Amino acid sequence: VQLQASGGGLVQIGGSLRLPCSASDESLDDYTIGWFRQAQGKRREAPLCISPSSRSPDVAESVKGRFTFSRDNARNTVYLQVSNMNPQDAAVHYCAETGDGDNHCDNYGMDYWGRGTQVTVSS
Repeated sequence: VQLQASGGGLVQIGGSLRLPCSASDESLDDYTIGWFRQAQGKRREAPLCISPSSRSPDVAESVKGRFTFSRDNARNTVYLQVSNMNPQDAAVHYCAETGDGDNHCDNYGMDYWGRGTQVTVSS
C-alpha cells in the first residue's frame, strides 16, 4: 500500500487548509487511519485517529474543533481539514494506517506511512 499526503503550503494564522491523503488501494475503508504531525524539533504526534468501525474520529483536545476528518471512498482518499490555524500547526503532516482495527494510532503501531506534506503558518 502506498499512501500520499498532499496539500501542504503556506497559510496565515487563522486560515484553513485541507490535506488529502490518497491510497493506492481500497485499504482506507478497512484500516485505522491516523493523521500525524511533527513540528521541527518535536516528537511526532497523532492529533486524529479513526478506526473503520467508528462514526467519528478521536481528536486530541489541543486541536478539537479545528481538525475535521472526511473521506471519499470512490477516490480512495481521506482528508484532514485544519481550520483557524495557529503556529502549532506548522509541521510536516502525515497520514498512516494500520490493519489492527482498533481506535489507536501511535508512531510504532502503524503499518503504512505516507510521505508527509509540509505546512507553514505565517503571522
